[in-house]
Amino acid sequence: MILHSQIIGEGQPFIILHGFLGMGDNWKSLAKKFSQLGYQLHLVDQRNHGRSFHNSNFNYSLLASDLYAYCLHHKLENAVLLGHSMGGKTAMEFATIHSEIVTHLIIADIAPKAYPSHHQDILKALSSLNFSEIKTRGQAEAVLSTYIKDTGTRLFLLKNLFWKEKGQLGLRINLPVLIEKIEEIGKALSLDRIYDGATLFARGEASGYIESIDEMTISQQFPKAQIVTISGAGHWLHADNPSHFFDEITGFLRLN
Repeated sequence: MILHSQIIGEGQPFIILHGFLGMGDNWKSLAKKFSQLGYQLHLVDQRNHGRSFHNSNFNYSLLASDLYAYCLHHKLENAVLLGHSMGGKTAMEFATIHSEIVTHLIIADIAPKAYPSHHQDILKALSSLNFSEIKTRGQAEAVLSTYIKDTGTRLFLLKNLFWKEKGQLGLRINLPVLIEKIEEIGKALSLDRIYDGATLFARGEASGYIESIDEMTISQQFPKAQIVTISGAGHWLHADNPSHFFDEITGFLRLN
């Protein structure tokens, strides 16, 4: 099965991979700006997310294989590849295996190291949504608010709601599998994975996902990596400061 995507613009392929519990649509505003620079944006939904297929198997090897099948299907080559968080791990895995497809690798706020599971509260909140009782998005947000106080996080999660049929809400994500496979999300990129093409790591100034100690591992596995910090941004750096994020990426692409 081929991953679902939105394709915007014409030109050199530019693939964007969303993070955990996200979808390609989260990147639509920035994608439109990149398309104006002569790129064809591919906003891909990874398996068990968005409108892509559901499957009981879930790990980075499979996510990278899904992307390879997508590239073959759409005949993509010489592509820019950008991944955020979980999507960044997929992008790293893919670029180290299929470097012939990738001209520029951009990793948003994730390092190749292992991370402990830390999405339990969010998954618990989503699991509490009883759609036999919840009939509006407002009711769903009210339930989520008892677990998640941050409005931005709730709105991000609520993008997963859709109308399965008239009067019946549901979640696009494959929540049972993502809960079962949560340990896969934080797994490290294998140390023997190396990508020696042009690479940019962008971290949020207020995010702790990429620490100074991680720079050594990044340079070992991505020898040409540059690391930039997006001012005033947390983990969702592309939403927190989209103009700085856009400028750093366009500068990187222009100079490399």
